[in-house]
Amino acid sequence: MFAMNYRRVMECIRLSYLTDGALCCSMACMIVVIDYNVGNVKSVCNAFRYIGCEVALSREAGAIRDAWGLVLPGVAAFGYAVSALGSASELVKEAASAGKPLLGICVGFQMLFDQSSEYGVHNGLGLISGKVGAIPPGRVIPHMGWNQVELPGDMDLFAGMGDRRHFYFAHSYCASVSDETAKVAYADYGFELVASAQKGNVYGTQFHPEKSGKCGLEVLRNFYNICQKGHGH
Repeated sequence: MFAMNYRRVMECIRLSYLTDGALCCSMACMIVVIDYNVGNVKSVCNAFRYIGCEVALSREAGAIRDAWGLVLPGVAAFGYAVSALGSASELVKEAASAGKPLLGICVGFQMLFDQSSEYGVHNGLGLISGKVGAIPPGRVIPHMGWNQVELPGDMDLFAGMGDRRHFYFAHSYCASVSDETAKVAYADYGFELVASAQKGNVYGTQFHPEKSGKCGLEVLRNFYNICQKGHGH
């Protein structure tokens, strides 16, 4: 069944309505959402389909290799998520190191970093230098709900979105970025909370774009466009 759906997705040329209602005709952009039984995979897939993107849910080596872009979602404790990802972590790292666009969301974003201290010390994918730790005391934890993010003009995920937008957050741990080559967007939560980071072809959002309404869909559409450009379209 997967092989049949996968071939259909890769070969399909489709007409799809984008969120602004405009009819678009283009070769399907094949994005693979990594399937590792952690959290919000269905809503992420549905959001991509809504903007006209062909998407598959898989952890198979062939699907990851042939995808135009990868998405690593996640709603779980960091250590559990890393364990659940298992051997697919090497496939994801290899693909990212080869230049394939990768988008991490929520815990998937946190997994892009070196290490987390959530319920013990756990190693991440090490694609962006930095560590994940608890949100400092004195704030409402978890950080749940809408918050404004300041959008740097040089971050690809926020192209054409202006200076600031509101996105939906749900987390108790946050990243601290030490990678001097990474671009970072912040939200104010009584401190500069890392809301998004980009290093080359590796992207991530602490917030949930799939739960952030029109602005979140704009972020996903920008990632879609990044994947298309990387594939020569």
